[in-house]
Amino acid sequence: MDFEISPDLDKELKKIKAHDKLLAQKIEKQFSLFQINHFHPSLRVHKLTGNLGNIWSMSIDMSIRMLYILGYDGAYFFDIGTHDQIYKK
Repeated sequence: MDFEISPDLDKELKKIKAHDKLLAQKIEKQFSLFQINHFHPSLRVHKLTGNLGNIWSMSIDMSIRMLYILGYDGAYFFDIGTHDQIYKK
């Protein structure tokens, strides 16, 4: 599946790449899996509910999530952080 990354998320990913190589590698691996099968079990993809009902979540590891919107053309990723960081915004 094709995807785009928001400008804000792109800046955050560049910071991660500069300061946390291991996390950057995990993110790249998950993006690769997403392109092959956006419902791959290790992504732990799920649609959110309530006020976030149009948003999907993908796990990078056990503590980091990445949020995206699923559209006809693919996915639009826009946020990354821990569970508490991204769901409380």
